[in-house]
Amino acid sequence: MFTGITAGLGSVRRLTRRGEDALLEVETNLDLDDVRIGDSLSVSGACLTVTAKAGRFFKADVSAETLSRTTLRNLTPGDRVNLEKALRVGDRLGGHIVLGHVDGVGRIAEMTPRSGSLLFGFEIDPGLGRYIVTKGSITVDGISLTVNRCEKNRFYVNIIPHTTAATTLAFKKAADEVNIETDILARYLEKLIAVEEEGGSGPRGEPAAGVGLEKLARYGFIK
Repeated sequence: MFTGITAGLGSVRRLTRRGEDALLEVETNLDLDDVRIGDSLSVSGACLTVTAKAGRFFKADVSAETLSRTTLRNLTPGDRVNLEKALRVGDRLGGHIVLGHVDGVGRIAEMTPRSGSLLFGFEIDPGLGRYIVTKGSITVDGISLTVNRCEKNRFYVNIIPHTTAATTLAFKKAADEVNIETDILARYLEKLIAVEEEGGSGPRGEPAAGVGLEKLARYGFIK
């Protein structure tokens, strides 16, 4: 589990294909002293397991599933990636709950200067749009961001200078692809509503205690 607060940047040494999978090698300015073999690292939003490390260098296996769903498949030597260590109990939750399970790949549709900041517009698969709401949380290449506004297949975020300087967004340009992870709470809520509406059962055969639209309205969450 992560927070979407980028802790450092990495530079790709190589991505070596191994059948349908791959081995990723990254050099980084992130302090890896407390990272052990088997620990999780978020690499531009994808949760990977460290399989080897030495000084400022680490390796991680990338499964066929991860390659198919993320921009990691396109990495070449010298490409930069955002890095974050897994959240520890007691750490500050500065962003939001991020799992490192990328939902899909988006594309930068526009980058518009706004005073000292940048307004980014991202195009996404319309199927992801239902999980994105104005002022909600979204993860772009592992970065926790707040949605300014959203449309059916596009959403907008404001990037402050600090975030630009501390992440790979400083190197992005229009039409570049990015990893998108929607808020996991929206997915669970959708599942709970679907279970109740379909009349599903609980683990012991009792009626499912879902969170239907009627219940949400009863407690004032929707009108």
